[in-house]
Amino acid sequence: MIERGYASSLSRIRGVDVVHWNPKYRLAVRGRTLANLPWRANNFGDLLGPLIVDKLLDRQLTADMSSRPTRVTTVGSILHFAQQGDTVWGTGVNGKVDSTRHRFTSLDVRAVRGPRTAHFLEQRGLPVDVPYGDPALLLPDLFPDLRHISETKLYKQTVVPNLNDLPLFRGHPDLLDPRSPVMTCLRRIVQSEFVVGSSLHAMIVSEAFGIDFVLLDSRSESPFKFHDYAEGTNRRLTPRAADLASAPSAPRMEPLDYASTPLLNSFPYDLWGPAE
Repeated sequence: MIERGYASSLSRIRGVDVVHWNPKYRLAVRGRTLANLPWRANNFGDLLGPLIVDKLLDRQLTADMSSRPTRVTTVGSILHFAQQGDTVWGTGVNGKVDSTRHRFTSLDVRAVRGPRTAHFLEQRGLPVDVPYGDPALLLPDLFPDLRHISETKLYKQTVVPNLNDLPLFRGHPDLLDPRSPVMTCLRRIVQSEFVVGSSLHAMIVSEAFGIDFVLLDSRSESPFKFHDYAEGTNRRLTPRAADLASAPSAPRMEPLDYASTPLLNSFPYDLWGPAE
């Protein structure tokens, strides 16, 4: 039997570890883990954090600088992977994960995905007065080539399920497998007239580029992260469409009207400064 692992992954970006989720698959027989197999989940939304961090550093740094021994937790519902003293920038709580898995008592919080994540931290004694927003909202500014190609629509509809919902849509002619290469996923989404699915980052990317999106009901995902994102952009989440057939007539959320400057200004460039 193949089981998906649940440990976090690290990408070292100019000397600082950026935490994200991309577990190896594990081979298990009769409940015993035998080996880590040489492939990973590669869910595109969970790979955006290191990509965005690297792009922001390209803008600011003219050369690699000495770094401080720290980690940055960023894009995704991965707050439960944060360790004591981590820097948090735009991360969210995963509604499926038990609160006891959050073992930190001190974090350097610069931004969170939304008010529900902020409230979770405040309940744990960590005061939060920071910007809200998922860093994927910065993609149109960081990748002007994507903004340019988004002006030409090649696809009438794209279906992007959450990774755990993928088996329900296999064989659909409009399916975008969320395990496809990151830029393949981004290009397909931005060149679509209409996107429907249960992937949070398909939703965020679509909205960031002004593309019509409808959220599908998910058999596997908690609605917590979708509410957190919507409320972090000063909106309420509309009811999810029950299936693909009802999606075109489903109610839409209010158009995104999000000022990204506070989130951008909260990026922890100082972590890449000279070590003291």
